Amino acid sequence: MQSEYRLRIAESFSPGTLPMERLAKYVMAFAKLLGERDNVHFHGVEPGSAVLVARIDPPARPKVRERIAAVRDGHGPKDAQEAFTDLDDMLRKDNTTGTLDDASGTTIIPFPGRDRPEPLVFGPFREDGTLDGELIRVGGKDDTVPIHLRDGPIIHTKLNCTPTLARKIAPHLYGPTLRVHGTGTWFRGADGAWELKAFKVVDFEILDDAPLNEVVNRLRAVKGSTWSEVPDPVRALLEERHGEGDAH
Repeated sequence: MQSEYRLRIAESFSPGTLPMERLAKYVMAFAKLLGERDNVHFHGVEPGSAVLVARIDPPARPKVRERIAAVRDGHGPKDAQEAFTDLDDMLRKDNTTGTLDDASGTTIIPFPGRDRPEPLVFGPFREDGTLDGELIRVGGKDDTVPIHLRDGPIIHTKLNCTPTLARKIAPHLYGPTLRVHGTGTWFRGADGAWELKAFKVVDFEILDDAPLNEVVNRLRAVKGSTWSEVPDPVRALLEERHGEGDAH
């Protein structure tokens, strides 16, 4: 015996008005929510607004049931939680709500969609600052030229500068690490995370990528420097740097 789950999309669509491309996105997120892909089958769209039906093969029924219960309770596998968020975001964009119902019609998971409260956002806050990274893009035809910096796994894409500064910075494309100076526009979410919306670059400098040992040798070579008297200058530099970080 197979069990069924229904993703019920309220109001906005009927089986005859739900666009095929949108249907495909709902089905993909629905499948991701249920998991056990080899044993979960799309059975069609039923009347009653638009109701997407999935049938579960017997071997997978306990795992799917546990997975859905975990999402309902606010935890569970990361991909299932992502699927819940994807479905709720789609429903919100379609100006509707939804539910995940079992075969008896009991709602297991409600999707607030359009009724979800707007997240609290604070800002904008403008602050002068710097960003470091490798220049990986500079270009554009407007009075403000977009530039992108890569700082390890982070890519800063909200930067812009004047055409004059763009001509000066362009030769350093895929070159040394740069430090750009300017004014950033930031927003803070209710979770405390900061998001950069824009950063106007007014100047830049090339950072020295030389190894720390080479920097120490340069310091020791400076006339009048006392670094030659330090037994472990690399450690001293690291400790000094760590101390400065603690002070902030």
